Amino acid sequence: MAVMNVEYVNPFLTAAVSVLRDFGMDAKVGKPSVRQAEFEKDTLIIMIGITGEMKGQVLLAFRNKVACAVASKMMMMPVEELNEISTSAVCELGNMILGNTATIFSTKGIGIDITPPTICSGEVKFSSIYAANISVPIVLGNGNEIEIHVSVKGD
Repeated sequence: MAVMNVEYVNPFLTAAVSVLRDFGMDAKVGKPSVRQAEFEKDTLIIMIGITGEMKGQVLLAFRNKVACAVASKMMMMPVEELNEISTSAVCELGNMILGNTATIFSTKGIGIDITPPTICSGEVKFSSIYAANISVPIVLGNGNEIEIHVSVKGD
């Protein structure tokens, strides 16, 4: 398995904090760790692939109640359950974070593209033999967390 350059992870975190703050959410980066991406049954996962000069995938994992809270902020109305519209809002958050990440990389001379998001929920485990999985919590002001899992490597 390839070791991942920390310079590849920071743009994802910078973009995530920026986008969340744009929606009025206090967000800060927690302590990163290298671990397998395993999730419990009450979790919504947004998976977005990375192509171009870097390859791999990024997972955004939300406990269902956190996903509802984030969707509430994005939609400016209370969201009590994950349905098609609220899940779509959380997917759009993933698109915004990864789109901003692509912009950050482009300013560093690294061109990447992103795939449309794939939604996964429930108890699941992802394994990567392509690159190490770096897991970083984004801690919201209310103590809730969004986990970002970055597993990418450069060409």
